[in-house]
Amino acid sequence: MTDAHADSRRGPVLGCIADDVTGATDLATNLVQGGLRVTQFLGVPTQKALREVAADAVVIALKTRSIPVSEAIAESVASLNAMRASGIGRFYFKYCSTFDSTPQGNIGPVAEALMDELKVSQAIFCPAFPANGRTVYQGHLFVYQKLLNESGMENHPLNPMTDSNLIRVLEQQSTRSVGLIDYSTIEAGPEQIRAELKKLADENIQLIISDSCDEQHLQSLAKVAADAPLITGGSGLGRYLGEMYRETGVVENHKREAVPPTVTGRSLVLAGSCSTMTNRQVARMKVFAPAFQIDVRQLMDDSERLLEEVIEWSNSHDPSIPLLVFSSALPETVQQLQQEFGTEGVADKIERFHASFAQHMVNECGVRRLILAGGETSGAVVRQLGISQLQIGPAICPGVPWTTSDSEPSLALALKSGNFGSEHFFREALEMLP
Repeated sequence: MTDAHADSRRGPVLGCIADDVTGATDLATNLVQGGLRVTQFLGVPTQKALREVAADAVVIALKTRSIPVSEAIAESVASLNAMRASGIGRFYFKYCSTFDSTPQGNIGPVAEALMDELKVSQAIFCPAFPANGRTVYQGHLFVYQKLLNESGMENHPLNPMTDSNLIRVLEQQSTRSVGLIDYSTIEAGPEQIRAELKKLADENIQLIISDSCDEQHLQSLAKVAADAPLITGGSGLGRYLGEMYRETGVVENHKREAVPPTVTGRSLVLAGSCSTMTNRQVARMKVFAPAFQIDVRQLMDDSERLLEEVIEWSNSHDPSIPLLVFSSALPETVQQLQQEFGTEGVADKIERFHASFAQHMVNECGVRRLILAGGETSGAVVRQLGISQLQIGPAICPGVPWTTSDSEPSLALALKSGNFGSEHFFREALEMLP
């Protein structure tokens, strides 16, 4: 493997693999806030595209969170090897700050595959993102003041999280032993963390969950992990990795202020997430914008007719007014639909519908500003629109930036993970644009 420091002046020093598109923009905006120049790719980039990157970090957005394990591993390793071939020597595997996964994976299997490829014997797992209420204490993940399995994530339609103990969760989906950097260790600072990692390594404990309850904890962990060949986690740690790279001279100090997209045109909000917060955001936005709720039963029966209805509805409104189209629903409704039509069948139909509608609105109706709520929805839409790169703009809230696409026409995109943002997120995002 190429030495990380040898390449620090020739191109990107950090290569990131994200398991969905909203997670990728989440990490990218934290890296930008840490003072790094960042290029985000949607899907595995070509060597030509990687060679032309003028950035300190590359973030590759995949769709590997909920697909079969073997496919997730193959795509993640392909991304890793593409970046290694371009000279990158440090890597970050990014997953959701709520550790979205199942007993089969895909967090553990992908992390182990990357460890094997890089020939590393130990990796840190740090999903914590205190700025967004995600903290880890004694190995248990909290969403604000609630345990993960009492936060609404237990009702996730694809990856229900019914256990807050990350050690147990990771053990179920991994072959290596799992250990913990506990609160007292991380509170004591970098030297104690290093000593604990060595102790765990001597005991052949290779996958290390880290407690993290505040920003100081993330800073301490970043000081320890900055030179590691592989780190795994949510996006919170990324902010402090950027700071460490600048402080140690690995990258030049060129911190700049991100500016909002200058794209003008119609505005459209598409909400596919069924998270508690997205449902609240939809309810708030319905007060300010015309709204159309997708009838999932009608969608399963005749999606083409439904698409015609939504297009006709959208054409009946003043183009200067933002529109809201949503398939978000309460947990009990989602469960009933899944029982009737199957979990994967419902999710696939909804994703395809949002993607087809977005493509029509962009190509035929002048939509140039899109807010997409939900990782699966966001991924489906950007793939349908043929977008391959995003320029990261300012944060709307922690973990969600405005971005500008490389496509023709250029689009302003806000890709929001389901639970992120305040209840007024959609309106706040639109008010940031000129």
